[in-house]
Amino acid sequence: MTELEQAHSNMVNQQVRPSDVLDTRVLAAMSAVPRALFVDPELASLAYADTALPIGEGQSMLSPVLEGRLLQALQLQPDETVLEIGTGSGYFTALLAKLAGQVISVDIFPSLSEQAQARLTALAINNVSLHVGDAAKSWPLPDRIDAIIITAAFVSVPEAYLHSLKVGGRLLAVVGKAPAMSVQLIERIGEWDWRTTELFETVIPPVIHAEPKATFEF
Repeated sequence: MTELEQAHSNMVNQQVRPSDVLDTRVLAAMSAVPRALFVDPELASLAYADTALPIGEGQSMLSPVLEGRLLQALQLQPDETVLEIGTGSGYFTALLAKLAGQVISVDIFPSLSEQAQARLTALAINNVSLHVGDAAKSWPLPDRIDAIIITAAFVSVPEAYLHSLKVGGRLLAVVGKAPAMSVQLIERIGEWDWRTTELFETVIPPVIHAEPKATFEF
């Protein structure tokens, strides 16, 4: 086993699993997808550390433990379609692809989307469709969707995304303003009813073009 392979194993078994990520499908997905392939080669030695890493365009990857906890909370099933807002490096996209039937992923930066596509193609992950655009308020879909995951923070989740869910569908997002943000699971339980559960606290960067408005003191 190479040093990187050992680090990959340690990430799953000594960082993610002890953080109460016990879903076997999530752990299997994280074991199957080499995170080092989704960072610049000079950062490969840090790929399996529990830290956010820069990916270009001023953006960064989420930490592995946070990714594992988000995937576990989303409870994706093999026949479901999931919308990801924020493709980034494509690593989290690849994990979603291991868990869901189909992934639709959007990023505002063409360069990141192209890079992610090349990485997904190299791993023969072909149940993902990547799109480029501004999803700060909404993203058009042909039909309602099973699940939505937003990989940057909203002050409040746009209503358009709530209405994009099927009844029985769910959305996972980090909501609030730093330093007070929480991961929220929003489930559509009826045509006009949603249930929100706060899962845990974390802090991540905001969705581009949905940043908190500056407050002025006089």
